[in-house]
Amino acid sequence: MIKEISSQSLNPQEFIDKQIREICDTVGDGVAINALSGGVDSSVVTALGHRAIGSRLKTVFIENGLMRENEPKKVQAIFSEIGVSVEIIDARKDFFDALRGIEDPEEKREAVTQTFYKNVFGKLVRESGAKYLLQGTILTDVDETVAGIKRQHNVFEQLGINPEHAFGYRIIEPLIQLRKDGVRRVGEALGLTASVFNRIPFPGPALAARIIGEVTPQRVEIVRKATAIVEESLKNTGAFQYMAILHKDKVTGIRNGNRDFGLQVEVRCWDSVDAREAKPTQIAFDVLEKMASDIVSQVPGVVSVTYHIASKPPSTMEVV
Repeated sequence: MIKEISSQSLNPQEFIDKQIREICDTVGDGVAINALSGGVDSSVVTALGHRAIGSRLKTVFIENGLMRENEPKKVQAIFSEIGVSVEIIDARKDFFDALRGIEDPEEKREAVTQTFYKNVFGKLVRESGAKYLLQGTILTDVDETVAGIKRQHNVFEQLGINPEHAFGYRIIEPLIQLRKDGVRRVGEALGLTASVFNRIPFPGPALAARIIGEVTPQRVEIVRKATAIVEESLKNTGAFQYMAILHKDKVTGIRNGNRDFGLQVEVRCWDSVDAREAKPTQIAFDVLEKMASDIVSQVPGVVSVTYHIASKPPSTMEVV
């Protein structure tokens, strides 16, 4: 049973000092590795790990082909400014090969998990000599996985999986007692900029979690373009998270006076504190209308845009 540290009871500096000691004690004189995605959790754990063991933490950005527009270079530049070197690893072929032909949500998540930990990271660990993987698992990831709501890609021991036996390295999870609001406070205390520690959450399976049906490079590019429009349109709402979802089925539309059998994008925007519960954000209709117009005109093939209005629960924040 993991003992939760609520945001209200959290002393960020004490937490940082304790986790630094534990990371140092665990790694010793060895080397650790971590994957930085640019999300809040991975950014905070990267800063924490480098505060603890410096250059003995090898930080990589896995370019899986599923990230937001220009994400690898943007994240690399942000962390370069605070003295953290980030190596970009091109693993796009690995992930798209693993996802080919898969439509079931849990099978897609498992394909991403196995490719990430066993194939891509297994190779990196062997090459680096690292015995430890530092990662930003938080308590909500564990709760949703154990409850069977959805398998989070970064949860293992709670499912009876020993990462050392399965993948060949140990996993260190310094944020596992926290939820998102607590992680943000730790990020601020570590000196990260607000644009990093207050960034909206982004799922481990990345844009694969926002595609209903098979994940292909072409379908990822569609949801990537829609995501850029949604994030720009809703950035001033103060919402916890917002996203674009690509549906599987095509719908009938009209373009230039002719039938256009095209794609449907669903927009979700959430008000929440820690992601356990959430309500759809009440957005002014003119904002929704402008966003829908931009998506239809700028994302090839899209003829329909909808807005999601069911709460969590029974809905979940991501669609897959």
